[in-house]
Amino acid sequence: MEILERKYVEKDKIIHFLESQWGSRQMVISSGVFDCSELDGFAAMDDRGTICGLVTFIISGVECEIISLDSRIEGRGTGEALVNHVEKTAITKKCSFLKVITTNDNLNALRFYQKRGFILSKLFQNAIKQARKIKPEIPFYGYEGIPVRDEIKLVKVLM
Repeated sequence: MEILERKYVEKDKIIHFLESQWGSRQMVISSGVFDCSELDGFAAMDDRGTICGLVTFIISGVECEIISLDSRIEGRGTGEALVNHVEKTAITKKCSFLKVITTNDNLNALRFYQKRGFILSKLFQNAIKQARKIKPEIPFYGYEGIPVRDEIKLVKVLM
């Protein structure tokens, strides 16, 4: 596996990956609406040149926010490698915080980020109701049949 900056990966490959993993390249969260194919990020590439993981992020002031993180196969360190690259970039850019927002049903993400030093920071009750007005394809039920209603912000202090 090789990690490349998004700018060194064909945009069509990124769009295809986002659409196959998320159904769209658009991410709607409490902090905004984003076209993930246009954001800074890193791609994990396999030996055939196929994207096997992708992280996108934005930097605003002293905060770096992960907008999307996904890998085709979990448990192989792809997500961790991608987040580590974002964290190094955030530190280089003098960010004090690394944050991410996920939905209440995404227990895997909550576990993943907390194991890497992120703490629960804020609950956005019923945030998904607003998000569905922009992106109606957001499912009503997520992992293990949990209703998708809220967003949870996790933060990691960098400095």
